[in-house]
Amino acid sequence: MRKKERYEKVITWFQENVPVAETELHYNDPFELLIAVILSAQCTDKRVNIVTPPLYQDFPTPEAMAASSPEVIFEYVRTVSYPNNKAKHLVGMARMLVADFDSQVPDNLDDLIKLPGVGRKTANVIQSVVFKKAAMAVDTHVFRVSHRIGLVSKTCTTPYSVEKELVKHIPEELIPIAHHWLILHGRYICQARTPKCEVCGLQMMCKYFCDTYKVSKEKPEGKNK
Repeated sequence: MRKKERYEKVITWFQENVPVAETELHYNDPFELLIAVILSAQCTDKRVNIVTPPLYQDFPTPEAMAASSPEVIFEYVRTVSYPNNKAKHLVGMARMLVADFDSQVPDNLDDLIKLPGVGRKTANVIQSVVFKKAAMAVDTHVFRVSHRIGLVSKTCTTPYSVEKELVKHIPEELIPIAHHWLILHGRYICQARTPKCEVCGLQMMCKYFCDTYKVSKEKPEGKNK
């Protein structure tokens, strides 16, 4: 299957079967989402959603968090991965928002990645979810699913190269939701260790499935290795 055809079929399937796809992180405003995304690095959204309510309540603004300390914030985030670093990042991020951005979360990549704890992936999540920009955040799920389906080639060995390839082929207006399509598909169906190919609706569009089970268009029923 040619790449253009694969993209068209995959996008159509998601549009028909997953018309609503959004972040599973809980938040009420851009500042809260920024906190949640920083905490979600190498940590589950479920764990982050447990941790954040008290944090949001006690530090509702950048000013409130900026006036705190990493030691205090650590007690709120101690059950997430890398709590020491993330506590420092949150306080540093809040202080920079207050000092340099009038306490507002920036809407562009260059300013976002200046913030402590914010890399390209986090910045793209904020641009996409909050500001509805055509930014593709590539996490481990997006990276894995894109390769397995065959949306990107084996030469795309970095998150940035995967991002560029996806943005090149996905219509600009669909990039924000496509980010969530791929994440959710990776989280619940195309899992890292044991992909649930038997229940996946993308079987006949998926390079991994067709290669693994020796499936061709002429023999769609053939699932034997």
